[in-house]
Amino acid sequence: MNKILEQAVAKGKKMTALGRTATYIPELGHVNKDYLGVCVCTSDGQYYKCGDADVRFTIQSISKVISLAVALERCGYERTFDRVGMEPSGDSFDSLVKLDLTSDYPSNPMINSGAIAIASHLASEVSFENMLKFTRHLCMDDEITLNERVFHSEMGHISRNKAIAYLLESKGILENSVEESLKLYVQMCSLNVTAASLAGFGLVLASDGVNPVTEERLLHSWVVQIVKTIMLTCGMYDGSGKFAVEVGVPSKSGVGGGLLSVVDKRMGIGIFGPSLDEKGNSIGGQHILRELSAKMKLHMFADNVPEF
Repeated sequence: MNKILEQAVAKGKKMTALGRTATYIPELGHVNKDYLGVCVCTSDGQYYKCGDADVRFTIQSISKVISLAVALERCGYERTFDRVGMEPSGDSFDSLVKLDLTSDYPSNPMINSGAIAIASHLASEVSFENMLKFTRHLCMDDEITLNERVFHSEMGHISRNKAIAYLLESKGILENSVEESLKLYVQMCSLNVTAASLAGFGLVLASDGVNPVTEERLLHSWVVQIVKTIMLTCGMYDGSGKFAVEVGVPSKSGVGGGLLSVVDKRMGIGIFGPSLDEKGNSIGGQHILRELSAKMKLHMFADNVPEF
């Protein structure tokens, strides 16, 4: 396992120069784009790490997976998807074109408009403190905290998300105010995690919502099924289809450079690589996942799974 990870990181590092950090959030623009690390957490609770797997970074859009799961648990299926769809958008994550011109509802919970709508559902249901506590449980990481610098940097450069939120409000989609909805949304995006944190979360999802170490059930089976499906179809923004064909593992990216991947019944994978492509996905991280998927037969439709 360790040799495979080392080879994958080495290949991924060759690609980081081709991308750039998310400078539209100034604090993220200061991150060294050459960071690259991966962590695999297997079904027996073992962690395998290579590179910058323990460097803290903000979770950004990967938090949308957590918010969706909590919304399904707290609000139920019907209410969660009453005003948010579950179809790939085919547009960039911060687009509002379809929402404005062709649809009354966000396409799915993995783009900004859908996630802001989900945050509005949650704002009157659960406090940020409880969301933080639950995130720590899901990621098996008690050291996760709010990155205040990133939070304030993001709140100070939020014009586009404000435009999305006010458009949602005008269509009657928000359940709480624009301000409350955006605050919770950005707080969740600003949580400090590591690749190892994401690997732990991935393992919980791979284990049907159960922490395999403590055997505590954290999410219902039906919630996990929905979350993993939407990760596969929508988790890599408008690159989701190509990624599903080439890698075949439910995944979610974030502009902080994170990647969360779920290999059902086998492992969770977390990656940190802040050099992004034009779609907002980690360049080095995608190369790592392609390498791991090919060598370890991780694609959900692969046969003859090898032993490691």
